Amino acid sequence: MTKDMTMGTEQDHSYGHTHSKSMNEEEKKQKQIDDWLPITSSRNAKWWYSAFHNVTAMVGAGVLSLPFAMSELGWGPGVTIMVLSWLITLYTLWQMVEMHEVGDGRRLDRYHELGQYAFGEKLGLWIVVPQQLLVEVGVDIVYMVTGGKSLQKVHTLVCTDTCKDIKLTYFIMIFASCHFFLAQLPNFNSISLVSLAAAVMSLSYSTIAWAASVKKGVQPDADYTYKASTQTGKFFNFLSALGDVAFAYAGHNVVLEIQATIPSTPEKPSKGPMWKGVVVAYIVVAICYFPVAFIGYYIFGNKVEDNILVSLQKPVWLIVIANMFVVIHVIGSYQIYAMPVFDMMETFLVKQLHFTPGLPLRLIARTCYVAFTMFVAICFPFFGGLLGFFGGFAFAPTTYFLPCIMWLAIKKPRKLSLSWFINWICIVLGVMLMILAPIGGLRSIIVQAKTYKFFS
Repeated sequence: MTKDMTMGTEQDHSYGHTHSKSMNEEEKKQKQIDDWLPITSSRNAKWWYSAFHNVTAMVGAGVLSLPFAMSELGWGPGVTIMVLSWLITLYTLWQMVEMHEVGDGRRLDRYHELGQYAFGEKLGLWIVVPQQLLVEVGVDIVYMVTGGKSLQKVHTLVCTDTCKDIKLTYFIMIFASCHFFLAQLPNFNSISLVSLAAAVMSLSYSTIAWAASVKKGVQPDADYTYKASTQTGKFFNFLSALGDVAFAYAGHNVVLEIQATIPSTPEKPSKGPMWKGVVVAYIVVAICYFPVAFIGYYIFGNKVEDNILVSLQKPVWLIVIANMFVVIHVIGSYQIYAMPVFDMMETFLVKQLHFTPGLPLRLIARTCYVAFTMFVAICFPFFGGLLGFFGGFAFAPTTYFLPCIMWLAIKKPRKLSLSWFINWICIVLGVMLMILAPIGGLRSIIVQAKTYKFFS
């Protein structure tokens, strides 16, 4: 960016007045595009917007698989990994909030812009964009499956004798139908009500999950040994569970884009209100995650399903409500993760391919994206295995250690200082998670795929 700017000033001297005029026109054109793009078009968000956007992004339906992850990790490792993940991801989130504003008045509005600032124009793009896209598109596909499965569960519970079975494929299509409309909302601020509803829902169904478990009481067959009978099975299940935990902390992929919507001046930078929102969001995350994970595992032991609401069969009306809350929540979550993807698509179409910004472009591009995620979800609805696989592969870098590497590159803490040590510990743990978790996730996909019929 600075290189381009210095080139611009050198050329100004040589070409004189006419060039600066065309530069102004170019800048005007860029400003018009920025005012149209979803991330930079609206910068008047309040701190509490960041709180519920972060809750919606963070507390996904992945929270319902945490008791199952605990059953594959065991009490000691499970509690340690859950608490460590909460601390590490809060620390890396703080780093990203701090790095949003660069000292020279510029703002790094997107994750890949931070990557470019840390690693250089080309390398930064190549490091961040594939991982960020994998996370955001992966989450949206998994949420298509989750939304469809939750609707199917509601249908099964409400309609016992009179109704005929409906394929999961159709429920995924029903869930996708609302996104064709919601995807047309232009930016983060315009989806704030959807996001607020989703945040309230996530707190509600998490509370239902652990409170209904407490009411049910410890099951007579609750057993806290590992489910798998072989050492190999135990090992691979352990790795897959690591991926489930990583998946539960995926909000970092949209944090800079959320922060970009908050106004910022040198006197009052956006990191103040943003951090306040993040702290509130992380308190909510703790209130949702820890009781569900620990109480769910305590009540059901290793018999717990990979979605705790499936284990809780009664009272039927409460489980129906909880599943509908999940549906409303993943509707909001899908949009939060889709917004940066829309921004990338529209930036590419307008800046690289020179399409005219406007409603027709937005309508076609976003509809194609929703249709794509729906189609993939219909083809591969292996919920638990997908969580484990994506969880380690892309979530671990963008959430656990990429912010630390950027911090070392940009802030350059003194070697062997406390900051230096903490960052390197996070990097080592994150890299281990990235390597180990997909192995377990891939194995469980292969095991499930043996019995799976396409388009069931």
